[in-house]
Amino acid sequence: MKVKRFFAKSMAEALKQVSEQMGPDAVILSNRRVEGGVEIVTALDYDENMARQSLGEQASEATNGARLAEMQAERHRRLEDELTRSRTRIREVRENRVERSQGYSDTSFADLSETLSDGVEKPVSSGVSSHTDYSDELVRMRAEISSLRDLMSGQRNEPVKTGISAVQQRLAERLQEFGLGSDLAGSLSRRHRGGKLDDGWKQSLKMLATGVRTSRQEWLDEGGVYALVGPTGSGKTTTIGKLAARYVLKYGADSLALVTTDRYRVAAHEQLFVFGRILNVPVRVVDESNTLDDILDELSDRHLVLIDTAGLTSSDKGYQEQLTELARSHHNVRTHLVVSATSQPRIMKSVWHCYKMANLAGCVMTKIDEALTLGESLGFVMETGLPVAYYTDGQKIPGDLHHAEAVPLVRLAVERLKKLQQQTATEKKMLGIERSREMA
Repeated sequence: MKVKRFFAKSMAEALKQVSEQMGPDAVILSNRRVEGGVEIVTALDYDENMARQSLGEQASEATNGARLAEMQAERHRRLEDELTRSRTRIREVRENRVERSQGYSDTSFADLSETLSDGVEKPVSSGVSSHTDYSDELVRMRAEISSLRDLMSGQRNEPVKTGISAVQQRLAERLQEFGLGSDLAGSLSRRHRGGKLDDGWKQSLKMLATGVRTSRQEWLDEGGVYALVGPTGSGKTTTIGKLAARYVLKYGADSLALVTTDRYRVAAHEQLFVFGRILNVPVRVVDESNTLDDILDELSDRHLVLIDTAGLTSSDKGYQEQLTELARSHHNVRTHLVVSATSQPRIMKSVWHCYKMANLAGCVMTKIDEALTLGESLGFVMETGLPVAYYTDGQKIPGDLHHAEAVPLVRLAVERLKKLQQQTATEKKMLGIERSREMA
């Protein structure tokens, strides 16, 4: 993020300077009247999350984006003022040194000045040690400059990362913006040994597409017994309705059957029975009188059987019974976890741990259209190794159901990130315009 301060006699003149020097993508963090005119603080590539990280605990005082921007601008002003004072002190010390130079090395002060420009602390010449006053001043100033350097890099209270180049660090940040977790983003970025950021970005996307496994053949064509498991609200029943509708349109209703194992909730079967009546497909219920294997024995002549399950957690009654029933069936039940793309990564992993005892064969990603970014979902399937069979991106039956392929999924995730960035940029511009109007 590049932050810069502008001074002008009028707001119009200041905005013109911003446009000429920073371009149309500049975000106005703050504007205020000062002696002789107005002052504007602007930023390029402004990101609220990065701003909060750089401010540390102070960011908790920002109750909204506008307040956060003001705090970031104030921090920039303070740092600039401190740097100006430090440069002034260096100049004064150097002038005094010229007057009282006895055994001083010019390189000691030259090295100190360079710390401001390149951020690398240089050793001080041993010639200064014979003059205590100048040595104390020099040590104090070097400590102050080091402190300022830490503040400007936003790493005062953060451990310094070693062995990572600037390009790798920026690549890891971009991958996290994409939605990947910090560990996976760091692992992918470290594989980029050199070159431009864009080259590393393309390389990481290729590796991500390679790491995301998908099912080669569609269930509708291959046939068999498939069960969908997952938490309540993840979209299991709706997904089964979409699969059933597509199958009936392609092959007819005679070779399809629907089964539900949800005997734990009142009226849990209604939606599935509605699908069955509309499609003219039989719906069977697993209960005390009919076990899952008994029902599957009766439906052995069906080309495709889709099993809906109750959205239970480990604390619910029947959770263990339902998953054991699926895992121990003598039929080849291919159980797939239904994962909502709107869930947080921790929730996705928690759900996976809850249901993996059912011998998961893959997963189905739902609610793709409601997620801001898709990196979280792609990172999840890459880390767990679950092949993605289908994904859904709407409520239309059967239109919003798609057979999953790795490259199109990654491409869709990139498009979603670009859309989010464009929306964020537009919101920031509107915020800047509103602030300018308030000051005008």
